Amino acid sequence: MRKIKELHFWIDSYESLDKQVEELQLAFDFVKEGLVTEDEVDAQYASVVEELERLELRNMLRREEDKLGVVLKINSGAGGTESQDWAQMLMRLYLRWAEKHGYKTSIVHLLEGDDAGIKSVTINIEGDYAYGYLKSENGVHRLVRVSPYNAQGKRMTSFASVFVTPLVDDTIEVVVHPAAVSWDTFRSGGAGGQNVNKVESGVRLRYQYKDPYTGEEEEILIENTETRDQPKNKENAMRQLRSILYDKELQHRMEEQAKVEAGKKKIEWGSQIRSYVFDDRRVKDHRTNHQTSDVGGVMDGDIDDFIKAYLMEFAADEAQAH
Repeated sequence: MRKIKELHFWIDSYESLDKQVEELQLAFDFVKEGLVTEDEVDAQYASVVEELERLELRNMLRREEDKLGVVLKINSGAGGTESQDWAQMLMRLYLRWAEKHGYKTSIVHLLEGDDAGIKSVTINIEGDYAYGYLKSENGVHRLVRVSPYNAQGKRMTSFASVFVTPLVDDTIEVVVHPAAVSWDTFRSGGAGGQNVNKVESGVRLRYQYKDPYTGEEEEILIENTETRDQPKNKENAMRQLRSILYDKELQHRMEEQAKVEAGKKKIEWGSQIRSYVFDDRRVKDHRTNHQTSDVGGVMDGDIDDFIKAYLMEFAADEAQAH
């Protein structure tokens, strides 16, 4: 059914665009006869271009994982309250972006800051192609502003890291070794509710992971306090674990691909990707050089132009190599 749905999307989209192009041609012919105004032709042309660009962007998302949902984790950098406030601003940005695109969001785990902001947050964003669009956000985000937490009114630079992994579903096979899994439970913090701080509904999953390619070992730690139902939290934690293991396999594939295409321009995971300079009213992506002066719009979730610039420049090469 998923494959049929995907095929229908492309067939219907092509037929719709083809029809719009025919109508545009007719409008162009009619304007010569005075039956249609030039403004109406311009409006029709703009509509066709917008639809074509939308389909071109969707065509960049060809990889198996692109159509999945996403686990998005934000960690504040060094700098105390200022960077924790920046992490919370980024959290709002992505929640607003998801809301505008009709995606379902849930905050899996939230660690609040000491005085303001947040230290870290893990958000599940569910919906078609959420990972494909948001994979462009993986990396370090830099904020430059006059800090409201600085008495001298100095410009401050803050950093926050955004980690993006595909939210795997039942169509993706991931091997989890039961012997490597262990559980702890703890009381969920938070305001209100009779069960809060009384029932150990929070779960902590520890997974002893051994890299099948390098033999290196590490402990994967996942905390989930999403619901007051411990079994449900365990189920959600296991889903996150499967997403992390799947992402590790993807990163291995990307590294192998990078070796083959060493001469091509590539994006390194975890590098500083974007700067948000509030005083100069400028947000700039360092990979594509796309920038905007609409800082308020960006912080309100309007990042589609940045996503599009990234996908149009890099996703085509990725898909072709894949």
